[in-house]
Amino acid sequence: MARKRTDVEDSARRRGESPQQTLDRNVHELLQETRVATAGVQFLFAFLLTLPFTPRFEDLTAFQRDLYPLTLISATCAAIVFIAPVAFHRVLFRQHEKEAVVAFADRALLVGLVLLLVGIASAVLLVLDVVLGRGWAVAGCTLVTLLALGLWFGLPAVRRARSDR
Repeated sequence: MARKRTDVEDSARRRGESPQQTLDRNVHELLQETRVATAGVQFLFAFLLTLPFTPRFEDLTAFQRDLYPLTLISATCAAIVFIAPVAFHRVLFRQHEKEAVVAFADRALLVGLVLLLVGIASAVLLVLDVVLGRGWAVAGCTLVTLLALGLWFGLPAVRRARSDR
């Protein structure tokens, strides 16, 4: 079976690196990406944790009360998934499993971004529903979702498709 073009050895050869140097670089890049994503989810998570303790929380409609747990759980799951590569690495530390760590972290960050998008979109829906009403909330949520899908996944997918030709 032919190896994928993105295989570690192929990537190392194209960059003039050893496979170990490529894996080391990949771990460093994933760590930086994890830091950025984790910071974003932490702010959202902290905001969501404080909401039930505000006086206005009791005034939420049934829709808003039902939306809140989805928002909180998606942000919580995003935080867990973004932190998972750290635990994965820690458990496998010095076990010569760096390639497995990189592969796991790559997938975990993609899953975490999807969960974060759900958390951000539902938070926008919740806040705008409280502040401006349902129509504006749906419009804002749709805009945020489309923007994130386009920038986070669409543009990179188009670029990847072009480079695969």
